[in-house]
Amino acid sequence: MQGQRKAFKNLLRMKIMLIIFLSICNYNVFSGENRNDKDSEMKNERIRMLEVIRTQYGFNDERVLSAMLKVRRHCYIPADKREESPPYGDHPCSIGFGQTISQPFIVAYMTSLLDVKKDMKVLEIGTGSGYQAAVLAELGAKVYTIEIIPELAEHARKVLKEEGYDNVEVKTGDGYQGWPENAPFDAIIVTCAPEEIPPVLVEQLKDGGKMVLPLGEWSQRLVVLRKEKDKIIRQDDIAVRFVPMIKKKKD
Repeated sequence: MQGQRKAFKNLLRMKIMLIIFLSICNYNVFSGENRNDKDSEMKNERIRMLEVIRTQYGFNDERVLSAMLKVRRHCYIPADKREESPPYGDHPCSIGFGQTISQPFIVAYMTSLLDVKKDMKVLEIGTGSGYQAAVLAELGAKVYTIEIIPELAEHARKVLKEEGYDNVEVKTGDGYQGWPENAPFDAIIVTCAPEEIPPVLVEQLKDGGKMVLPLGEWSQRLVVLRKEKDKIIRQDDIAVRFVPMIKKKKD
């Protein structure tokens, strides 16, 4: 009798363990399907976003568009901001602290102007969410990016690591000072608008290098600077609207 009771308990225990095991397997299968479905849905959103850039703006730098297709833009926008700022819409997206991710076309256009090649050393001023840095990294650049708002720098650092971009270094600091330890740079991109061209950044640009930045307080234009034999050649481009470049307050 006692042996039957023991056998029954063992059988019951095995059934319970089997039920738990099957439940875990089903959860993993269905949650995996949900993740895959979500990723597929977001990729379709990216394809639509890039089609808008092609058709509405006549943009055809396929190398840049291919890089943007690989970057999961929605991951760089805080979850609580995605409803008010749909990640793949033709507009800037709020990321908190009064900052934004630029409109997709502007990201594509500035990246194309910078003409990034594999293994170039690129300095970005204004990390924001890390999205622009990820696009540059997809093009094969070694990216050094500076963000003055500590919370944004930490969030960008975390997301870029999660997304596998080990060729991006994020620094919390004043973009006006650049990153002298890693200068000179092949290219510099500024994603916030100073009123005047920061001379330190020009100094940190390699001879033959290029800088792209929005310039001005209220009336802003995109400006392309080329450094050739210590001379600066300036070309004014399209009108834009960016958040102002913040300077660290003096103690």
